[in-house]
Amino acid sequence: MRTEFCEQLGIEFPIFAFTHCRDVAAAVSNAGGLGVLGAVGFTAEQLEVELSWLDEHVNGVYGVDLVIPSKYEGKGVEGLSPEELEAQLAQMVPQGHRDFAAKLLADHGVPALPDGEHHNELLGWTATTAAPQVEVILRHPKAKLVANALGTPPADVVERIQQSGRVIGALCGSVKHALNHKAAGLDFAVCQGTEGGGHCGEVSSLVLWPQVIDAVGDMPVLAAGGIGNGAQIASALAMGAAGAWTGSLWLTVEEANVPPAQMSTYLSASSNDTVRSRAWTGKPCRMLRNDWTDAWEADDTPNPLPMPLQMMVALDGVKRGHRYPEAAKDVNFNPVGQVVGMMNRIERSADVVNRLVSEYVTACDRLTKLNG
Repeated sequence: MRTEFCEQLGIEFPIFAFTHCRDVAAAVSNAGGLGVLGAVGFTAEQLEVELSWLDEHVNGVYGVDLVIPSKYEGKGVEGLSPEELEAQLAQMVPQGHRDFAAKLLADHGVPALPDGEHHNELLGWTATTAAPQVEVILRHPKAKLVANALGTPPADVVERIQQSGRVIGALCGSVKHALNHKAAGLDFAVCQGTEGGGHCGEVSSLVLWPQVIDAVGDMPVLAAGGIGNGAQIASALAMGAAGAWTGSLWLTVEEANVPPAQMSTYLSASSNDTVRSRAWTGKPCRMLRNDWTDAWEADDTPNPLPMPLQMMVALDGVKRGHRYPEAAKDVNFNPVGQVVGMMNRIERSADVVNRLVSEYVTACDRLTKLNG
């Protein structure tokens, strides 16, 4: 099961776990896979705390996922601090969008955040706000892999990461995107089909994976989108993938920092309950359908704004939903892939890794028997 990419990173299994929870990332890395911490929700100071904790609790290496979109409002603005850029972009957000979001939350009885609990609106959705995060990553030798969630990262970021001895890659939802990554000299690509949670394209994994693997040649490709068991990993490796990139699976593990009410929503959902929507981030993102996504799709309501403006509108809902998950059950941000229909019990992260490996072996044995 160990691929050349595993050898390069020094990990046992080609199982990559994207998560926003450091406990999950550590557990997966210590179980032989590679935990990848999503950095978009952290300031540079907060990310320093998270990575320092991972340094202490991970025996080997881990990864970090950035979000530097190839296209977004405000791209190309030079010389501004993150705070100045946030203030400039905030002026581009129509008040009607803010009022609509506030009314939607109020109509569902979601309490406002306590006085004084301020949060940044911009997060790491731009090159300007991601730059301090890159500086933090470079101070942590165990952070061996960096991935960019939306498009080919800027050339200066690629150069700095690679010169530090790390590998850098990016997600793709089409052959065109994958070829852009290869042309930019990235070390790997994460090929995600439309089944995947979060930002995704329109082509299914089974169709997209072999196309991308064939197009990029010897560039390692990690298969993503809809992976929930070891047999699927076996199929991805059989197509030529260097590993499996998983995300949704780690929302329902014991270590996940997911409130019980939101966890229950995931556990009870079927694969038919997801939808691709721009209602939270401004780009097509797969999540559970609910009153929030329906409201922004209605004909008589505001259209979602481009990234990162829509999240500047929606982030208050994200924060309030996390603090008051019971009240926000019908308007919460629940990014997850179609594999949610297979996520029907809570497991420890290490047990998930072991299960995936066991199922992979069973699938390979089944194929061996078919060959006589």
